[in-house]
Amino acid sequence: MASNMKYERLLQPGYIGKVKTRNRMIKSGAAMLYWHEDETDVPENMMVFYEALARGGVGLLVVESPTIDFPFGRRWNRRYRIDDDKYIPGLKKLVDVIHKHGCPTFMQMNHDGPWQSMWGPTPIIPGPPIGSSPTTLNSPLDFHNEPPRELSIAGIGEIVDKFANAAVRAEKAGFDGIDINAGSSHLLHNFISPYWNRRTDEYGGTPENRARFLVQIIKEMKKRVGDDYPITITINGIEIGQVMGIDNQSCITPDYARKIAKILEGAGADAIQVRSHWLGRHTSSFMTEAIFYPEPPVPLEKFPPEYNRKYWGKGANISLSAGLKKVVTIPLMVVGRMGPELGEQALKNGEADFIVMTRRLLADPELPNKVASGRLEDIAVCTACDTCIDAGGVKRCRINGALGTDNLWTHAKPEKKKNVVVIGGGPAGMEAARIAAIKGYKVSLYDSQHRLGGMIPMAALVKGTEIEPLPDFVRYFENQLKQLGVDVHLDHEVSVATIEALKPDAVIVATGGLATVPDIPGIDKPIVVKGGEIHKKLKTYLGFVGPELLRKLTKFYLPIGRRVIVLGGEIHGAELAEFLVKRGRHVTIVDTGEFLGAGMIMHLRQQLLIWFQQKGVKMLTGVTYEEITDKGLILVDKDGNRQTIEADTIVTALPLSPNTELAEKLKGIVPEVYMVGDCKEPRLIVDAIRDGLQTGHDI
Repeated sequence: MASNMKYERLLQPGYIGKVKTRNRMIKSGAAMLYWHEDETDVPENMMVFYEALARGGVGLLVVESPTIDFPFGRRWNRRYRIDDDKYIPGLKKLVDVIHKHGCPTFMQMNHDGPWQSMWGPTPIIPGPPIGSSPTTLNSPLDFHNEPPRELSIAGIGEIVDKFANAAVRAEKAGFDGIDINAGSSHLLHNFISPYWNRRTDEYGGTPENRARFLVQIIKEMKKRVGDDYPITITINGIEIGQVMGIDNQSCITPDYARKIAKILEGAGADAIQVRSHWLGRHTSSFMTEAIFYPEPPVPLEKFPPEYNRKYWGKGANISLSAGLKKVVTIPLMVVGRMGPELGEQALKNGEADFIVMTRRLLADPELPNKVASGRLEDIAVCTACDTCIDAGGVKRCRINGALGTDNLWTHAKPEKKKNVVVIGGGPAGMEAARIAAIKGYKVSLYDSQHRLGGMIPMAALVKGTEIEPLPDFVRYFENQLKQLGVDVHLDHEVSVATIEALKPDAVIVATGGLATVPDIPGIDKPIVVKGGEIHKKLKTYLGFVGPELLRKLTKFYLPIGRRVIVLGGEIHGAELAEFLVKRGRHVTIVDTGEFLGAGMIMHLRQQLLIWFQQKGVKMLTGVTYEEITDKGLILVDKDGNRQTIEADTIVTALPLSPNTELAEKLKGIVPEVYMVGDCKEPRLIVDAIRDGLQTGHDI
């Protein structure tokens, strides 16, 4: 790999056991769930996903865990299996694709164990889940709401054997090593943790006893695949109970984790990856910024001092890694919203030996190669939107439209060059312009606003930028368009006459959607502030003042009354309500639908709705609007009761409507006319980016 002195340590090869890594960047074994347990071959989109990572230069690629104990070891059926030799050939094809690019690969292995068996109307496993003890924890944000049955000693032996059998199959498939996930709140962590493990036999009571299950797995694996076959272990460097009213000292403390690490080193582990876990907050334990959304559940000063809270989840586990390095000699790997900058610093400070990433590599699989060649400005930014872990359907990325597809998107240059005009500088327009320019077309982009980004700056104003750095998203595209020679025209309204004068070969219309105004008697009363009017005013301000500064100013002045009704409860209304509550407004959300927060990522929606309840936000769904008066909104609730919700201001926050007028007028004038983004179908940023990618590729 090429040398970049700024990231000298990050780019150095390393060793985990006998395996040499290309650099110190590791792709974690986070699950993408692109396959199905009935398959004996790896689906094409999974092959493409892992090949893109291997080709991108990552030092070591950890493939997500298959099911080693079917059916009890999994809580999703979108996982590959490895409990039979018939799965080896399919996995070998995947390994060969990774090795083709000179990248070593480990297989992660875990057992979901105590995670609840009920996922919808039908249990995914027969009977209750299994755990070290029948300990449960009721939380709407966790997977431990169903009491597990205590795993017998005979059952422990059976699972040890299944892990070891899986290791043999992984070696036969060509994997260079194994990563055992004993972190999160899986079965092996459930045994290690003094909170969960209440046993009084040889598997409970002391750190040595609680680690015995995992130690037996390590030793049995080494016995069957050889002492020199690398095995790494992922553990929680701390387990935090205070959010659930549980004393942190009854959980895994940093000192306890150091004892476990020494035991694992003695058992033959070749490296340790450290993460952290919040009881009752499953997702916040690996999406480390999520613990801060919409507000930290405990004051920042009451966070454990070993948990790095300074950067909104970035580098949250660095201090934990540094503590473990003091007691073991094997390599330490740290995960937790890490990137090249924090990674290089942690390596130089001796706080870790390897840097583990997930979302940064999903956003840009070429990140390692770009770091090595000094092209940092070309790295696609991860905005921590969490789209890549959303539970519904194929996992996608807000900025990497290729994620989840079965296409490597090489964008071959066509023989005939075209003159392409893009109208609109939002996400869809910017991505379409970028891809068309990569293909070698002459691209011009026109936007009526003073800055690129479309609705992105407004979203940054409402959502904030500490967790989601949306301005960086826009800056990335600005830089890419400049480098690719896209001719950008701002403050330029495009008409049919404009296009007739330009005579392009193709036009991509990305003008955004139209504001939706509900048909309610009284909608034009002064009490109502319409979403479209707000957008227009804010776009003007944001043309000269960045969203960060304007967001700060709204804490001092906001021309909206104290009692506010937000008309619309989908993602737009929910996030606006959060913004208003944080500015001291008393908010009521009303919606004709039944599902508040539609369009939000599942775990963030759950956290926000709980926060709304804590803040006294009234949420009314399934309502029928009757009339807006000077005093508020008259509606009929889902039970048929007519009531008046008094307010000083009513704000409409409804989904946009398609805006097809310009595109329709251009048909017959331009040989090729395309619509992308909200003007075609109002959806989310991730959808706009995929539209732009596909359209730019297809021209």
